[in-house]
Amino acid sequence: MKVIEVLEEAARRVYDNVKHLPGTKESGGDFGRGAGGDISRRIDVLAEKTVLDYLKEINFECVVLGEECGRVELSEKTNGIVIMDAVDGSTNAVRGIPFSCCSLAFATDNKLSSITDAVVIDLYSGDLYSASKGNGAFMNGHKIQVHKEKPLYFVVGLDISGISPDTLERLSPIISESNHIRHFGAVALELAIFARGLVDLFVDLREKLRITDVAAGYLIAQEAGGFIVDKNGKALESELGYDKRISFVAAANKEILNETIKKLGII
Repeated sequence: MKVIEVLEEAARRVYDNVKHLPGTKESGGDFGRGAGGDISRRIDVLAEKTVLDYLKEINFECVVLGEECGRVELSEKTNGIVIMDAVDGSTNAVRGIPFSCCSLAFATDNKLSSITDAVVIDLYSGDLYSASKGNGAFMNGHKIQVHKEKPLYFVVGLDISGISPDTLERLSPIISESNHIRHFGAVALELAIFARGLVDLFVDLREKLRITDVAAGYLIAQEAGGFIVDKNGKALESELGYDKRISFVAAANKEILNETIKKLGII
């Protein structure tokens, strides 16, 4: 079985097991703080268990880096790392806001650029986004790409939750010049809809994002033709670990990227 097929099956099982929970009292609860630092909810714990149980069932030789469970070595021999945010957008899921997903990626080495396969499944619609390095990005088996033409409405994804005053000031040119700013609360799914061509620019400069938040969406967005750079305008890269915090700019084309970099004062 190909790695992408393993990730797709794991994601579908998560969807099947938790799709009845969003917006219900059963989705919440306090199960302590996960490895990522946030409070684990019942929906998070069930989703992670679903992935781990499946990987054990098929004897998939890997290390799992999970938002809640932390680092789990499923075998002595390993072919790589599964980077898992079993429920990205937990707040949305618990409150019943219809925007959350399961995010799974596979890396062959301890760095973001070594990710070879990625899957994001919408936990409300069941839409499945996937990508394998060099093979393009797909939604429900149909190829997708970022928006290449001049859009009727230029849509910017921007997260300013818990942002510092200095960073907010840095973003002021983008905020003041953008009429259609959006933030939905699940980075992996936001990168997936960016890859689908629904958003033209996505910016998060808060230095709060974990690798588990970004890993799958990063590859899907790249394979869909998007450009993703760090806060300094360099190719986005990071080691895989909970102590790492990253920022990024994702643009649908070079023109948008260059304009954004200029507005942000990146040299």
